Amino acid sequence: MLQGFWFGVIAVLWAGFFLLEGFDFGVGMFLPFAGGEKEREQALRAIGPVWDGNEVWLLTAGGATFAAFPEWYASVFSGFYLAFALLLVGLIVRGIGIEYRGKARTAQGRWWCDAGVAVGSYLPALLLGVAFANFIRGVQLDSNHVMTGTFFDLLSPYALLGGLTTLTLFGFHGALFLRLRTEGAVQTTAAESAKKLVIPTFVLGGAFLGWSLTYRGGWVADVVAVLIVVALVGAIRALLLGRAGWSFVASGLVAVLVPVFVFACLWPNVLPANNGAKFSLTAHVASSSHYTLTVMTIVALIFTPIVLAYQAWSYWVFRARVGVAADKPGDTLAGRARKAAEKIVEGSGAGPAGVDQPTAPA
Repeated sequence: MLQGFWFGVIAVLWAGFFLLEGFDFGVGMFLPFAGGEKEREQALRAIGPVWDGNEVWLLTAGGATFAAFPEWYASVFSGFYLAFALLLVGLIVRGIGIEYRGKARTAQGRWWCDAGVAVGSYLPALLLGVAFANFIRGVQLDSNHVMTGTFFDLLSPYALLGGLTTLTLFGFHGALFLRLRTEGAVQTTAAESAKKLVIPTFVLGGAFLGWSLTYRGGWVADVVAVLIVVALVGAIRALLLGRAGWSFVASGLVAVLVPVFVFACLWPNVLPANNGAKFSLTAHVASSSHYTLTVMTIVALIFTPIVLAYQAWSYWVFRARVGVAADKPGDTLAGRARKAAEKIVEGSGAGPAGVDQPTAPA
């Protein structure tokens, strides 16, 4: 029973990561098309207070997998090590770009930070889809549940389709987020970008769902697939009607349901083998002891509501739309004129050639 519970918990953690970090990746992918430097800064300020907190969902999902299903964790890393290393590099580069952009003193330095954010968003968005597609398709396992394939065996046409699906989905989700959370030119450009991504997102998503169900599935996966299509259609319709809030809610529902669909396809396996069902790793075989799962359940029930409440509070605090950053006083012609006038006023008491006028005796 607890194996099923924690399998579901990990699915929920991945769903939360796709929902929250999905629009972060989308904002990063949008950055090269945002416009000028001020527009790029505005786009990043929209995720500035929350992006690092959103990454916690990935860390928690990995930690829960390691604790609840250690053999699943070990088997996945035996073959996905290089892919996960690239994913980690992308996240590190993106984090450096976001944190150091405000400290860069030159336009070139800020450009390199923006490039790091973009690359660090595209790469994880693509690799996550490739990884989840391989979970559904299955991998080559030996009798000890160690993957025997190479990194390039993971790059099948179906897996690349999965990568392109998450790439376009996150881009669409991020554009809708900026449409909702920003003002001015960024908001307009984000809405136009979302409309351009409608067809790729729908076509790639539909193809991925259909192809996935030919590998494995069940009635739960079928229902979730239908819900994904309905939610995606709802997001598109709301976008075309100009309803920013509802379009983002619907795209968020799609992001949540994608990991749920993947996990529904997997159960009762956690890592299917494509070289024979007897080599597949099941949840029962991969799980920790009953005592370990019991302790984890108690800890999760105590601390999860606290973490969720804190994150919800942070989103509430930073709920306002993000406008264009105001120019510093000396950055504009008016600002420079004001500074010059202040200098004239300050020097009005000086005599010719800068000699101070004599003052009256006390």
